[in-house]
Amino acid sequence: MTLKPVLNKFLLLLSACIIFADVGYCQQKPVQVIKEQQQENLCKYVDPFIGTGFHGHVFMGANVPFGAVQLGPSNISQGWDWCSGYHISDSTIVGFQHTHLSGTGIGDLGDISLMPTTGPIKTMKGSAKDLQSGYVSLFSHQDETARPGYYAVKLKRYDIAVELTATKRVGFHQYTFPKSGQSHIVIDLQEGLGWDKPTETSIKQVNETTITGYRYSTGWAKDQRVYFAAVFSKPVKDFSVYDGLAAKTGTSLTGEKVKGVLTFATKEGEKVLVKVGISPVSTENAMMNIGAEIPGWNFNQVVAAAGQAWNKELQKVEIKTSSEKQKRIFYTALYHTMIAPSIFNDYNGDYWGTDKKVHAKAAFTNYTTFSLWDTYRALNPLYTLIQPEKVNDIINTMLAIYQQQGKLPVWHLMGNETNTMVGYSAVPIVADAYLKGFKGFDANLAYEAVKASAMRNDGGLNYVKKLGYIPADSLVESVAMGLEYSIDDWGIAAMAKKMGKAADYQYFSKRSENYRNYFDQQTNFMRGRLSASEWRTPFSPFESRHRRDDYTEGNGWQYTWLVPQDVKGLIALQGGEKLFIQKLDSLFIVKGSLGKEGSPDISGLIGQYAHGNEPSHHITYLYSYAGQPWKTAEKVRFIMDNFYTDQPDGIIGNEDVGQMSAWYVLSSLGFYQVNPASGVYVFGSPLFNEATVQLAAGKKLHIIAKNNGAKNIYIQNASFNGKKYTRTFITYQELAQGGQLVLQMGSKPSASWGSLAKDRPQL
Repeated sequence: MTLKPVLNKFLLLLSACIIFADVGYCQQKPVQVIKEQQQENLCKYVDPFIGTGFHGHVFMGANVPFGAVQLGPSNISQGWDWCSGYHISDSTIVGFQHTHLSGTGIGDLGDISLMPTTGPIKTMKGSAKDLQSGYVSLFSHQDETARPGYYAVKLKRYDIAVELTATKRVGFHQYTFPKSGQSHIVIDLQEGLGWDKPTETSIKQVNETTITGYRYSTGWAKDQRVYFAAVFSKPVKDFSVYDGLAAKTGTSLTGEKVKGVLTFATKEGEKVLVKVGISPVSTENAMMNIGAEIPGWNFNQVVAAAGQAWNKELQKVEIKTSSEKQKRIFYTALYHTMIAPSIFNDYNGDYWGTDKKVHAKAAFTNYTTFSLWDTYRALNPLYTLIQPEKVNDIINTMLAIYQQQGKLPVWHLMGNETNTMVGYSAVPIVADAYLKGFKGFDANLAYEAVKASAMRNDGGLNYVKKLGYIPADSLVESVAMGLEYSIDDWGIAAMAKKMGKAADYQYFSKRSENYRNYFDQQTNFMRGRLSASEWRTPFSPFESRHRRDDYTEGNGWQYTWLVPQDVKGLIALQGGEKLFIQKLDSLFIVKGSLGKEGSPDISGLIGQYAHGNEPSHHITYLYSYAGQPWKTAEKVRFIMDNFYTDQPDGIIGNEDVGQMSAWYVLSSLGFYQVNPASGVYVFGSPLFNEATVQLAAGKKLHIIAKNNGAKNIYIQNASFNGKKYTRTFITYQELAQGGQLVLQMGSKPSASWGSLAKDRPQL
């Protein structure tokens, strides 16, 4: 070997060390750093502020993909638009908490709150009317920075710079204090978000740098338990404990509203670091999580590692577009699809089950935060493409929950079944994974679970089994409930068919057609049925009465289309393709009032189509089933261009734990899975000139949209792996094999592409 190549290699390594010296990579993996330098840092396109305005309810703070820790600020305000604890309209901070929800319509969590302060000790957060009564501080958005894996803000009241980062199970704080003999860090175990209220809290000083404890609470999750260990970089000068406002003696305390206050003397600009590990099992496990994930004190290194973890996930979809705005919207949406479900086990695999028992060293990664009524529609089908390694763990988590509580999860949160929303929406997710060929779970147990969940007698299922419909005077939301059951039962039937269970296939196929029993031929709407011959009256397809009528966050106009498992059957009910198209056209232009009790979730209206809520998400793609794919293209492009922006109010409704963003990610790539368990993705209108999707086993899907543009929104013709492709849909099996999909775009609808009946979506 000559000297020149050796010298060049040395200089390359040296330059990498200089660049990354502050994050400590030179001593660890310089070659890996050089390799990663070759990839574009896609984190620069992620703007965590998108969705913090309007009703987006997204999480703001520092985390890693699917991490158990969501470490971020919470405002003093309470209410619907503060479900995640933070809203862009606010300028107050009451603490930095380690668990947050993202995009939900109900507030909870906000566990283990830390707040750095100076001056006299205050143990209550204060109030919006009297900020000086507590420890709350004002801040300015100009002093705020957020990017994947990192959050920073300046607390005006105390002149303290706060920086946050995280690993999967550990939150890492760095506070830069002013000079003060009264510098404090308040650990507030009373504070929570939304419905959350403490039931028992405990804190203990272990030594001069370590505090441990736990927080039990009730709220949306009725019995939530979080254990923590906090390790400080600076020895504690004084540690005092409080029950609410009342000071107590000693260095440990158990009660309902326990607070712990650490006091230091700090120099000007002195940094105090805190590592907070959390666990659903024990303080010992929380400490173990710290030792495993952040053994040292290099804050910048952890920030860099969190950013690299995000960049690795974002690299799974590479888009090419000249629009920087589109890149910001897309990669922020992709980022939002990976905040939850979140890990709910310790580094050694231990987790807290729905059966209120510790399950030791599980062989799979256990997850929580399952917003299934939302996510079965797009987020979970997206995962089967870009997160295949997560799918088996998600299914195994669901099967463990089934074994512990006797049914699959409905809306699972922190080891608790909340039973929120209608349907048994884990079923299409399990069925979709099985039908797509995922092998990392027990298929027989999976079928047992979906069938058992469908054969219960609660939630109106006794009526479904007996009558084929749920009488409107027996339960609220009967139409929404019945339509969701029909979708779910299609997935069970499909599993039964593939497994050779002929009798079950026949039974659940029939149940999947129960949607017909809610369709009134006189009005052409899905509506509440009282008996075989009587409908609920009076009836308005526009009116919505939140949690009091026959629909769930919707009305008759929106729910009439909720038959993604049998669009052909729905077309027949509407009187054929011509009448179906006329009715569908009307949906997007008709005007009417939702009434005084209309759900705030019904947002993003185009006529009566409501993109801000999930039951509408498949509707734009129904045109292709009736032979008019160009109308799908028009509607999808309009929604992408107008209902998703790069501003704080850039999500038109609740993010709903990734579903709103997953719709955008899939639709911008050019397709969407209408039937949630069929594996059939219907084409729409690709937004980008090129996109490369990283698939399982190193395969890649390269999507090219030729002649694409703001006006050229219609697919003219297509090819897949060099062969002419005439269908207006593509299957999961085709996509998963990878290759090149070429879509020729134009400014006018094609007269030939997808024109034949055989080329329309089949399921």
